Order: sequence, then C-alpha cells, then structure tokens
Amino acid sequence: MDVTLLLGLVIALVVVVVALLLMRARMQQDETETVPPDSPFATSTEGMKVCPKCGMGNLWTDRSCVSCGTALKG
Repeated sequence: MDVTLLLGLVIALVVVVVALLLMRARMQQDETETVPPDSPFATSTEGMKVCPKCGMGNLWTDRSCVSCGTALKG
C-alpha cells in the first residue's frame, strides 16, 4: 500500500471520528437545554408593578416587593 494512500485514510478516519464526537456533544447539549412546554393558562400583567431591584412582579395594590421588600412606586 502506498504511504500517501495510507496517510489519506488515517486523516479521513480522524475527520469522521471528530465529526461524530461533535454531533454527539451537540445532541447531549440539545437534550439538556429542552424548554418546558408553555402553560395552557394565560397570565395577565395588566396593572402589575415590577420591582426595580429584583424584577419580581407584584400586585398593583402592593406598596413593597413581596420578594425583596423594596418600596414600589405608585
């Protein structure tokens, strides 16, 4: 067997193995990053106060954030 042919086959084998490893890693990453399905229940943010410190949604009647206690405007 010619040395050039043997070198070409080894390089091709390395390329195939690397491609398979990358595909496997991507499939495992896709499995871990699955997004949970959307809730069938609608939520309304109308009249909601968003805390400027932590971003938690609060009822419009709340004077302080239910999560961190920061005073809310309004």
